[in-house]
Amino acid sequence: MEDARLRRPRIGREDAPAQSVARRLFLHAAPAWIRAPVLASGMQDADLNLLTALNALLSEGNVAKAAERMGLSESAMSRTLARLREATGDQLLVRAGRGMVPTPHALALRDRVRDLVQESHAVLQPADASLDPRTLQRLFTIRANDGFIEAFAHVLVARVAKEAPGVRLRFAPKPDKDVRPLREGLIDLDVGVLGDSAGPEVRVQALYRDRFIAAVREGHPLLAEAGITPERYAACDHVVMSRHGRKEGPADVALAAMGLARNVAVTVPSFGAALSIAAATDLVALVPASYFERLRAQSTLRSFPLPIHTEQITISQMWHPRMDRDPAHRWLRGMVLELCRGLAEGET
Repeated sequence: MEDARLRRPRIGREDAPAQSVARRLFLHAAPAWIRAPVLASGMQDADLNLLTALNALLSEGNVAKAAERMGLSESAMSRTLARLREATGDQLLVRAGRGMVPTPHALALRDRVRDLVQESHAVLQPADASLDPRTLQRLFTIRANDGFIEAFAHVLVARVAKEAPGVRLRFAPKPDKDVRPLREGLIDLDVGVLGDSAGPEVRVQALYRDRFIAAVREGHPLLAEAGITPERYAACDHVVMSRHGRKEGPADVALAAMGLARNVAVTVPSFGAALSIAAATDLVALVPASYFERLRAQSTLRSFPLPIHTEQITISQMWHPRMDRDPAHRWLRGMVLELCRGLAEGET
């Protein structure tokens, strides 16, 4: 996918009154530890981008990554860091080997700066603003595993390109179910199975229900005889996907209830890798049906229902409550919901 960085538009004269109001609201709401250095340094004439840059630097802990997040060059972000150091009287980020680490003062500021940025944006966002997607300029980050991306991302990208050409999408990997990236504004949507750590602060909307199926290569010994029994299934060697290297899952629980166990010979971090191995060996892969049904290389693989009972899984989209009434975010959520439910029901 092309570079998803979003350049911030320059503020024109017609926007000056709104920016002036924004500055006054920001300075009125800001605590003394922010307000004092801002007033002392003359930065009250700057817009909220400087505070947003501080939030990006403290969240990323890296000048290059913060620059990418802000849509700036690395040199511009370095100059911004220098201004912030002068304003706060602290180095904020210091060299440690090849990377950078936050100072104690930066660690103390991080959560407060994040909350202040989110609050100021929420105050300045009209609650029921109308939205024209054709004029929308925004970067959305969606965290999802490769199963969802393979099955649905291409349709979402095509729809967004048609309806909102100024919108850019960035799909981030999903190493775990931690809600911290949602809380800190690092991602806009989290798509997947709801985790135990989500908590009441996260909004959840079901997109579709999925099930696991088995996949093997053409000519696999399991296909030679009619009727795949639990015993024949368990007797095979298996390849499974696990982000954390775990070998056991719902299929193993169901087999254990029948006095059976399977041999998980290989564990991989993605469904694509599991299918690649299954296509070249006699290992049996376990993948979501939605993923396999939209696979582009099905000619080398065959699928079949599991000969054991496992519960369906619910795929949901999750977001932070502060985005509830954001018009652009509501538009994105509505599109994801419409496309996922349509495709899950066999529509195109």
